[in-house]
Amino acid sequence: MAQLRITEIFYSLQGESSTVGFPTVFVRLTGCPLRCGYCDTAYAFKGGVWQDLQAVMDQVAAYQPQYVTVTGGEPLAQESCLELLTALCDEGYKVSLETSGAIAISPVDPRVMNVMDIKTPGSGEVEKNLWSNIAQLKSTDQVKFVICDESDYRWSCEQLDKWNLSKRCEVLFSPALGLQDATQLAEWILRDRLQVRFQIQLHKYLWGDVSGK
Repeated sequence: MAQLRITEIFYSLQGESSTVGFPTVFVRLTGCPLRCGYCDTAYAFKGGVWQDLQAVMDQVAAYQPQYVTVTGGEPLAQESCLELLTALCDEGYKVSLETSGAIAISPVDPRVMNVMDIKTPGSGEVEKNLWSNIAQLKSTDQVKFVICDESDYRWSCEQLDKWNLSKRCEVLFSPALGLQDATQLAEWILRDRLQVRFQIQLHKYLWGDVSGK
């Protein structure tokens, strides 16, 4: 049976994406090949506990959820993540995957909603973007830009146009907490008539920057 290295499994409100506010089970896998400057889950880079796929499924089922999010770290860095995603879909959950955009999403079960980052220059990892992933995006997927400053904003607008992203799927612009003022980002989006969803990390405003929430 497949095994996964798990940092934590917890029940909280979804803080981002189109399902924001819905009670959701989060399965956080351990490990990530990226080191973004604004990362808020560095505790998931190492450690974790190896668990059988069935043990993970049992823990998820105990919460009786409708929504399940597989996150990290970078969950796709573990090959068994693909099997987990399919198993969750088979159980009838509404499944989303939070991924950095640095690993191919083509093998992901098509029933999964991919919430894929495009790393901005301010992240320090812009060269890790796997641009071929854009062609794999479904209309039900989402692309997320974490904006660190005005330069990041301008760069992100350029990518919107270059890849025609708003016609492919929903696009999220999020201010990097502590780096980009949220109100200012909202004003830029309104000024430029962007077809994007502005979002803040709801869970940070409710509980602060703590694990398990």
